[in-house]
Amino acid sequence: MSKILTLIFLLSGFVLKAEPELKGGLESFINANKIYPQYSLRNCIDGTVTIGFKLNKNGKVYFSVIRSGVGTDLDDEALRLVRMSSGQWIVPEDHDTATVIIAPIKFTISGQDCQGKSRQEINLAIESYRANKGSTDAVLNFYRNKGTATYTRAEELRILALKQSLGYDEAYFKERIEDGLKKIQQKDQQGACEDFRFVKNMGSNLADEMLAKYCN
Repeated sequence: MSKILTLIFLLSGFVLKAEPELKGGLESFINANKIYPQYSLRNCIDGTVTIGFKLNKNGKVYFSVIRSGVGTDLDDEALRLVRMSSGQWIVPEDHDTATVIIAPIKFTISGQDCQGKSRQEINLAIESYRANKGSTDAVLNFYRNKGTATYTRAEELRILALKQSLGYDEAYFKERIEDGLKKIQQKDQQGACEDFRFVKNMGSNLADEMLAKYCN
């Protein structure tokens, strides 16, 4: 039984049903495909994200949701990893496809200079991420609609200042593009294009070549 996979078992009399298994093991799959997201990496944030998902008879993930998370981009990466595993599960014939499978996915930072980060600083970074989600959405919506709506210079300057305060600079965009290219290598085109579109919708043209190549 996988060390990080817990199944909500159904009982038939007193016989425990066999559980679905991921080819090669879920833990190995996660370790091979995990891309530590940039915000959490920069701020030394780690923790466990619990994903609930369901499998059809062909071993494809047809439903997935964050059951409990850290509250940062770690949650999105955990969800992406579970969705990436779709089609690679071995499902017993008597598996009930309505059964929810619970996968706790642990993120641990290694090789980063995090010794100088206090727990208080890390918690503040998590709170900041949650609080700034609305601001991030405001920047994204501004650039998505810029070509079809009329904005004053003052509004645009406010968005630029907001983007700067959130730390969305050229260095961050380049790191986000690098993550997208890693996902292309993993054949996760959807995840990669989400990264490239994020950069585009933040008002940067750095990902335009990748969008044209992979996301049309």
